[in-house]
Amino acid sequence: MRALVPTVLATLGAMLITAFGPSWNARSVLAPMLAQNGLIVVNTEVVLAVDVSASMTPDEQALQREGYVQALSSREFMQALKASGNGRISITYFEWANVSDQKIILPWRLIDGPQTAGAVAAELARAPYRRSSRTSISGGLMFAQSLFESSPYRGIRRVIDVSGDGANNDGPLVTLIRDEVLAKGITINGLPIMLNRPNLMNVNVEGLDLYYRDCVIGGPGAFVIPIKEREKVSEAIRNKLVLEVAGRAVAPQPIAAVSNATRISC
Repeated sequence: MRALVPTVLATLGAMLITAFGPSWNARSVLAPMLAQNGLIVVNTEVVLAVDVSASMTPDEQALQREGYVQALSSREFMQALKASGNGRISITYFEWANVSDQKIILPWRLIDGPQTAGAVAAELARAPYRRSSRTSISGGLMFAQSLFESSPYRGIRRVIDVSGDGANNDGPLVTLIRDEVLAKGITINGLPIMLNRPNLMNVNVEGLDLYYRDCVIGGPGAFVIPIKEREKVSEAIRNKLVLEVAGRAVAPQPIAAVSNATRISC
């Protein structure tokens, strides 16, 4: 019974935030209940799920990793953290490729100020790079949701952040797994990477931001932030983390229309 408490409370918190808006202070009501159950209370639990499939070039991987390192050390992130209820979040970072390939790079860590944020950023910066084959967003989502069960932290909000440069081409249908995750009160946000123009020599796809919007994201306050320019990578990742930590509503990002012939099905 005790194991069900975090999931029930987190789901209730998500329902209340949906009903009354992100500014409603659910944590002031639910945090005491979490604390009474011997859990380490944080404002938000964030799972960063990062694509390392073969379509991700070494340059893209380096830009993405450096973007997270810079974001965790940024003034904007620290301001959002300070304003986020109890000023604490928990974060974990893993890489994914095919349906059976997921690797935790950064286990669950607590961030509650500049010192812990800097330590997490430094730990992430030291991690080696790797690449693998195929692209299973559904496999990544299944693995991501399991990480909440093993976390020593519990937040009112739980977020999975998926970044990648391709559509699901391995494992279960992504919409089936997405819906299972959303049913647990978890929000899924998307960071589609669209730096390489699709052609016969690569597997990048047109309309990836539209695909992420329709097939991947969901839950209270879910959003997509497409990355289409190399010089915007760090800014996009920083903005994404700030919004997730602050729990703010996000204005829809402009997504270009694509023809039915090139539109990616879920």
